[in-house]
Amino acid sequence: MLVYPQDVPHGETDALWRSRVRWRLRGATLWPGFAVALVVDAVLLHVLPIAGEGRPGPVASLLLAGFFNLVTVALGAPLAGRALRRRRPEMPRVVADDQAGTVLLALVTAALVVLGLVHRPALQDSERDRLAQAEAVRAYVAHRAPAEYRANIDRADTSRQGPDLWRTCVPGRDPHRALCLFVTTDQSPPGIAVDRDQRPNSVVSGPQNPGRLSR
Repeated sequence: MLVYPQDVPHGETDALWRSRVRWRLRGATLWPGFAVALVVDAVLLHVLPIAGEGRPGPVASLLLAGFFNLVTVALGAPLAGRALRRRRPEMPRVVADDQAGTVLLALVTAALVVLGLVHRPALQDSERDRLAQAEAVRAYVAHRAPAEYRANIDRADTSRQGPDLWRTCVPGRDPHRALCLFVTTDQSPPGIAVDRDQRPNSVVSGPQNPGRLSR
């Protein structure tokens, strides 16, 4: 049977509305939490990447954080809210979804911290190798390369070929021909070999190759 406000005594109506307001306030944390989590998670993904050999840019980090959090809100919150209502059947569904979703957002942030810390040693090793090969290329070009390449050393373009193998190309006067060097970082100092293929990395690897890095 439906009960309309005019059929409820005034005192009970006030109590009913106060109760509903309290529930609404308790269930008003999901979207503010989403906004905060989006910013925090984007920063975490940039500072502490969870995979890969480099740091994603700000836009990529923001998009990835948005994906994680939207999946959490759209799929995780309703399921967790349903489980919460089984324990607290008096809780309105919207409030249960809101509270459960807020907790899940916090758990996603915590998981990103853990995964980032676990992946950090591998990322640091990759960055050390990248710097080592860059210094080796700079020294080689400074002492052994023609002047046209020495002048463009700051425009060198690097592509990672394997765990300890890099291909760095220094452009010259001809945009289609570069001085390309294979650098191995599994030894100290890094080993260097000239690649007979003078095509730049943008042609060989492609501009969207995730292993391609510009210095």
